[in-house]
Amino acid sequence: MEKETKIATRGRTLQGIVISTKMHKTATIEFERRYFLPKFERFEKRKTKIKVHNPEDIHALEGDIVEVQECRPLSKTKHFVIIKKLGTEKGYTEKREALAEAKIKKAEEEDEISQS
Repeated sequence: MEKETKIATRGRTLQGIVISTKMHKTATIEFERRYFLPKFERFEKRKTKIKVHNPEDIHALEGDIVEVQECRPLSKTKHFVIIKKLGTEKGYTEKREALAEAKIKKAEEEDEISQS
């Protein structure tokens, strides 16, 4: 049984992965889109991040795949609301940990170079 949100929705519907839930009642989602490059007559993948309202009855967590829909402006940057969870991203936590390790390793290498 799905829970309904009380915010009126309209317009675009998107699907994305929750990448951050650090703000109160707000989540950041990321989704891929295809962008056409006229010079090369090909498409490339680009990622878009948007801030969305995360209702308490849905309470999406990092790594969840969610469906969001456009609504009235809720703040300066929030114009979407999560309407339902679709599941969880496979291997999401492993990807995030690997990225964090790579950043630490890169910072250590830069420190070694600057000290030499």
